[in-house]
Amino acid sequence: MNVDHHYALTLEWTGNRGTGTSGYRDYGRDHIVRAEGNPPIEGSSDRAFFGDPERWNPEELLVAALAQCHMLSYLHVAQKNGVVVTGYTDSATGTMATAADGGGHFTSVTLRPAVTVAEQGQVELAQSLHEEASRLCFIASSVNFPVEHEPSTTAAA
Repeated sequence: MNVDHHYALTLEWTGNRGTGTSGYRDYGRDHIVRAEGNPPIEGSSDRAFFGDPERWNPEELLVAALAQCHMLSYLHVAQKNGVVVTGYTDSATGTMATAADGGGHFTSVTLRPAVTVAEQGQVELAQSLHEEASRLCFIASSVNFPVEHEPSTTAAA
């Protein structure tokens, strides 16, 4: 059975420095993303595009969404297969190419999940579950660039 899920948020640009977008360097890229029940996300553009490096930029959020989605799918698949995960971290990276007209697109994202499982006997199975988790990840299934995986799995001491 297919079920539609809907997501709503508000986005407010807070970068008007008094003259709006009168010049490319005259306005800030700061903004706030809000969704009911969640803390606000302070965003900006990437520093390369005159953004505030202390705020999240959309490119980081896209990489974060892919990493989060894979982790949540992985934890589901692990539990379903009887693998007890006791730790999970990821050092994800993304590559974006810009075009001469100012546009651009992501060319790849690489996830590097480091998983710890409860027992040595679960390591091989746990390592193999990343493929199924990737297939189930809603966000990875929605992008038009490769999402690579370089997982490592160890057993708890």
